[in-house]
Amino acid sequence: MKPLLRALSLWLFVGNAGALEIDDFLDRLDNALTFSAFQDNIRARLSGTIDLEVYHFEQPAPELIDSKIEKLFNPRLTLFLDTQLGKQVYFFAQSRLDRRFDPSNHGAAVRLDEYALRLTPWEDGRFSFQIGKFATVVGNYVQRHLSWENPFVDAPLVYENITAISDKAAPASARDFIRGFDPSEKYEFNPVIWGPSYASGVSVSGRVGQFDYAAEMKNSSLSSRPESWTVTETGFSNPTFSARLGFRPDQAWNFGFSASDGAYFRPEAERTLPRSRDIDDYRELVLGQDVSFALHHLQLWAEFCEARFEVPRVGDADTFAYYLEAKYKFTPQIFGAVRWNQQLFDKIENDKRWGNDLGKIDIAATYRFTPHSQLKLQYSFQQETTGPHDDNHTFAAQFTVRF
Repeated sequence: MKPLLRALSLWLFVGNAGALEIDDFLDRLDNALTFSAFQDNIRARLSGTIDLEVYHFEQPAPELIDSKIEKLFNPRLTLFLDTQLGKQVYFFAQSRLDRRFDPSNHGAAVRLDEYALRLTPWEDGRFSFQIGKFATVVGNYVQRHLSWENPFVDAPLVYENITAISDKAAPASARDFIRGFDPSEKYEFNPVIWGPSYASGVSVSGRVGQFDYAAEMKNSSLSSRPESWTVTETGFSNPTFSARLGFRPDQAWNFGFSASDGAYFRPEAERTLPRSRDIDDYRELVLGQDVSFALHHLQLWAEFCEARFEVPRVGDADTFAYYLEAKYKFTPQIFGAVRWNQQLFDKIENDKRWGNDLGKIDIAATYRFTPHSQLKLQYSFQQETTGPHDDNHTFAAQFTVRF
């Protein structure tokens, strides 16, 4: 045992020494990628992250992972551009080189995920206007969804669990709606919220006293797939309206209430709808409540989401999902996190559930080598609590370098 401990200590010493050299290089790179002019009235910064992810899971692949084999290597390069013009004008963009928006074994491609212009007329932050392609204002997960801030490798269940809802075609009957769902063809179907929902549109936001607000009009619903988020793919003929009202009584607590209403079908689904009906007749309605708490080394988050899909030839398909998440900082370099997720499905007109209820627990640990690099390990266990009671064990690792 002692030789093993000495070898481990030596490995950590050598690894940290090498990390410090890389850290010094990344500090110099950060300075080189920062530009300012006119007495700092114009500032621009290019930054990014390199994520190397490894997954091991059982088939069918869980949630939004797209792979027919049980092991997956998923590298990703993300670049961020932040530009400030004076105190009132801010522009940001995010571009990725990866194998699709969600983990997959497809070929690599470059994609522009976010780009937006924000105007803030008053310095006290009471009002801002934003236009472009950007993350939704709903909930509190999106504010920490990027790999460096997220204590987990993946997102909470409500942002990733595929349901029987399809935005590409309407079901022929209630029986077809339930039996037509095939987990192996998951990208024909949709979750309640697809990740951070980088749809295109406009938003207003601000803070007044202990309250903050945000409202947006987007070109597609919260459940829409990444291909629908661009204006060239989906226009504004059937917009989605979402909003969040937050209340912060003190520095420790933050409460939020969200709502969203929008048509969820893509344009090609119109030919499958009942006669004399159009896409705007079938909506996704979402109500959400979120809370966060932070004190010393402990952080807590929770979200509760009630969603209703108006499904042709079926009626209302309701689901309730929530998660409870805790993160604790043991040392400046070591963090631990645990998250409990659950999603419950209501019955439809034939008195059958339109999905199998399921629960999921995520346990993760992060070791931050330097301010520029970290390693994250995660284990997840998911089980259906109704239906066939299928379960899935998932192991994931993510190494991140930011610059």
